Amino acid sequence: MSEQAFDVIIIGAGPGGYTMAIRCAQLGMNTAVVEKDPGLGGTCTNVGCIPSKALLHSSELYHEATHGFTQHGIKVGKIDIDLPAMMAQKQSVVTASNKGIEFLFKKNKIAWLKGTGKLLGGGKVEVTGESKGTYSAKHIVIATGSEVTPLRGIEIDEKQVVSSTGALKLPAVPKNLVVIGGGVIGLELGSVWMRLGAEVTVVEFLDRILPTNDGEVSKQMQRILGKQGMKFKLSTKVSAAKAAKGGVTLTMEPAAGGAAEEMTADIVLVSIGRRPYTTGLGLEAAGVQLDERGRVKTDGHFNTTASGVYAIGDAIVGPMLAHKADEEGMVLAEMLAGQKPHINYDAIPGVVYTWPEVASVGKTEEELKAVGIAYKTGKFPFSANARARAMTMTDGFVKILEDEKTRKVVGAHIIGADAGHLIQELVMAIEFGASAEDIYRTVHAHPALTEAVKEAALAVDGHTITI
Repeated sequence: MSEQAFDVIIIGAGPGGYTMAIRCAQLGMNTAVVEKDPGLGGTCTNVGCIPSKALLHSSELYHEATHGFTQHGIKVGKIDIDLPAMMAQKQSVVTASNKGIEFLFKKNKIAWLKGTGKLLGGGKVEVTGESKGTYSAKHIVIATGSEVTPLRGIEIDEKQVVSSTGALKLPAVPKNLVVIGGGVIGLELGSVWMRLGAEVTVVEFLDRILPTNDGEVSKQMQRILGKQGMKFKLSTKVSAAKAAKGGVTLTMEPAAGGAAEEMTADIVLVSIGRRPYTTGLGLEAAGVQLDERGRVKTDGHFNTTASGVYAIGDAIVGPMLAHKADEEGMVLAEMLAGQKPHINYDAIPGVVYTWPEVASVGKTEEELKAVGIAYKTGKFPFSANARARAMTMTDGFVKILEDEKTRKVVGAHIIGADAGHLIQELVMAIEFGASAEDIYRTVHAHPALTEAVKEAALAVDGHTITI
């Protein structure tokens, strides 16, 4: 195939890549995306955000039917799990998302270069695969996302010892599941299988789960998940995993050192995080430098160390979140078009889709203390919210942190029903520099979960109404 030229070539069709491609096309740029997977959408759509949320929702419905209906006066007969049907529902959601992105590519006249991309330098990309050939572009964007971080000495076979990918397609509900890693992915997938009947134990090297979250949130969430039946072994290191016909035997020891012990499980999920995916991209030969953690080095405008090459999303510094990559893709597209957009990294929410959910934005108390910022705290429990009581979902709280000097909200943390939705009001508050008073002077509907946000804002100034 002869060389074809584009204005922009994006390597990777995850949330950052496909969003940027659409925005580039809207802005009049001739755009191509290199993607090797048969379904567009990257990890998020195929083996990440989308399928995991489908299983989380299905498992929540099952758990509510088996444990929550009677409290609402609803009597049901024998309830059972049809796991193949549940998996088919999950796959239907993934397929619909794939097709939706493919439709948007066609609608916006975006070229899908099917195969693996490699930088050749000089504005050229070599594609190996169905769209084999050499392509050129004024702007080349690395949006290759991330991959599962392996654990030294433990082999993932995606059968007995699985990554998040394998955990999304187990053929049966395990009797015992051990999750190595107490972060977001481990707790979400652990919750799925626990609701469906598995005994779940989370093994975490650090002394608390959700280690990047606000400390109070981490402690409360562990208590809540513990009440649901999840077990925890904190400050514990896994040094070996031996798979056999009867299960997987884990060798563990205290993180600080000490005597080893063993634990056996049907399935072990290795979930210790993700790392940037930059293998085989020809970065070094093209002059693109990586940092000490394998991330692509960029300046404040997504420029790499190679002229005309940019990087966004999980491949660069910052939280590995689909919506962070999405926003960076939008911003970079507009920058290339000569506009002056911005992205506020202090206003990027994070959500843990367990039940109840955990959501946060901005600074934690620990971060504010570390840099010596004086702050005020307002907290309100869902147990005092009328709508939460009506829903019988009273676990958790809303916490708002306000800078004492500037009166701006600088952090917010929620555990509770629909926390992932409730956090958005506080994201907006941080984005526009609002104070807690700005929030509570805004009328909130009654009865609604959002009133917990208003009451937490009132608590910052010391005058909550309903407690």
